[in-house]
Amino acid sequence: MSFPDLVAEHGLDRIGLRGKLTANQLLSAVTWFRVGGPAQLLFQPADTEDLALFLRHLPRDVPVLPIGLGSNLLVRDGGIAGVVVRLGARGFGQVSVEADGAIRVGAAVPDRKLAEAAATAGQGGFAFYAGIPGGIGGALRMNAGAHGHETREVMVELTAVTRSGEIVRLTNADMAYRYRHSDQPGDTIFTEAVFRGVPRDEAAIRQEMAKVAAHREAAQPIREKTGGSTFKNPDGHSAWKLVDAAGCRGLQIGGARMSDMHCNFMINTGAATAEDLERLGETVRARVLETSGIALEWEIKRLGLFPEGVEIAPFLGARNAEVAADG
Repeated sequence: MSFPDLVAEHGLDRIGLRGKLTANQLLSAVTWFRVGGPAQLLFQPADTEDLALFLRHLPRDVPVLPIGLGSNLLVRDGGIAGVVVRLGARGFGQVSVEADGAIRVGAAVPDRKLAEAAATAGQGGFAFYAGIPGGIGGALRMNAGAHGHETREVMVELTAVTRSGEIVRLTNADMAYRYRHSDQPGDTIFTEAVFRGVPRDEAAIRQEMAKVAAHREAAQPIREKTGGSTFKNPDGHSAWKLVDAAGCRGLQIGGARMSDMHCNFMINTGAATAEDLERLGETVRARVLETSGIALEWEIKRLGLFPEGVEIAPFLGARNAEVAADG
């Protein structure tokens, strides 16, 4: 599928941008699942000011979608209409420790790199990031967490660019964090954040990080093409236990399979399409709903368009979707 050229249509190559504009760029190369159609326009800004300039000139009716490292994204095979913004390491990959101990981090920094910087600085409270396969931008968006800790515990404030191109500062309270969620609009793009932990011995921090890494190595299919946890944990339940009880461990559709190691992880066995992966996820949701009465929610973000002739209904059908909505 190929989209109309937004660069030529809106003269985006004539406004003095320093970042990179690429029309109809396949996104399969930047998602951990290694699937997905093209972005109508992919923009990789040079820095926060470059991003703000771009958004000020982009017509408001053109949708904008920020993506990070692509670790928890399922981009559909039909691609994404509008603009996809991806922050690169050159402009958004810095980590610095302030004089007062605060840690300033660019949104493109991998979570584990923040954990490393905090350990070196003797700042406790960040070890859980060593086990999260994503970037800081996504962590800020979804209040990423693991091992009983969450982003909201250590994030102080962040810098963001609104859809209108305004650079704003947001506090922890502004984000209204809760489990795997924040209240900021989806087209607000986070570019940098300030974190603060608690003073702690570096050796103790690194010991905790080693335990987190060892747990992930032993329990998760980290060497597969995967997107992390597929479904959120419902209140009072573990998603993987519900998936297992529904007989979905190892379930495979096309090239997509629920991991035998950790059955809340979907993996691309090598030739999966986004359709395979999403159809597998909805099949699992339908079976869990049937066996337990619980409607699992996706934790992986599904984005974009289905190809012509393809449709995957929630829970694979209107009847089950209605049951889920009522329940």
